[in-house]
Amino acid sequence: MTQRCSLLLFFLLMALISFGQASKSVLIFSKTAGFRHQSIPKGVATVSKLLAEHNINFLHTEDAIYFSADSLKNFDAVIFLNTTGDILNNQQKAAFKKFIQSGKGYVGIHAASDTEYNWPWYGALVGGYFSSHPAVQEAHMEVVNRTHPSTAHLPQTWIHRDEWYDFKDVKSGLHILMMLDETTYEGGKMGKFHPIAWFQSFDGGRSFYTGLGHTDESYDSELFQKHIIGGVHYVLRIK
Repeated sequence: MTQRCSLLLFFLLMALISFGQASKSVLIFSKTAGFRHQSIPKGVATVSKLLAEHNINFLHTEDAIYFSADSLKNFDAVIFLNTTGDILNNQQKAAFKKFIQSGKGYVGIHAASDTEYNWPWYGALVGGYFSSHPAVQEAHMEVVNRTHPSTAHLPQTWIHRDEWYDFKDVKSGLHILMMLDETTYEGGKMGKFHPIAWFQSFDGGRSFYTGLGHTDESYDSELFQKHIIGGVHYVLRIK
């Protein structure tokens, strides 16, 4: 079945669902034009399961054809799950920008910050760009905001094994959720100010980003799963 046929079938399904009851809908997008994470299938499966458990409609794709006004109007948020590189053309960028400006939501997971380096608006939406990382290892995160739905369940210090990103062009004014403690692992380059998850209101919409999610094993963590779905609830304005 072609992607265009799948798109038409999805629109029909969405219409039937909407006829029966109002529900939020999310597009999971995992297109890559650079490094491709082997954990993408596990991440998509995990996020899909979380959305289903929370009665949120979803569709997963790696086809940027969905980034058009006619398609995006069927969704309330988009999740960039380990996307990399330049993955949208100019028309698709314009449609996505209008989508956010209409009050919709964005969730970025891990390599979402390794995406669209030449599009400043996207960098501001994410809140920063990936710069470097050391080897996968265990580290401590200090949860500095424990009232947000993505972190309310977490201990004050969260010990987790993952690939720890250093960031560049970190935007001022972000609402930081968690900070990495570079004294608890090797290879960090940001010093005492090393945010690893944050949220913001941006250009009419809402944005949530987490730097976690490199390994298959990270998606098995119940704490990480609750972190993700909490971020989704935030951008969807679900209380």
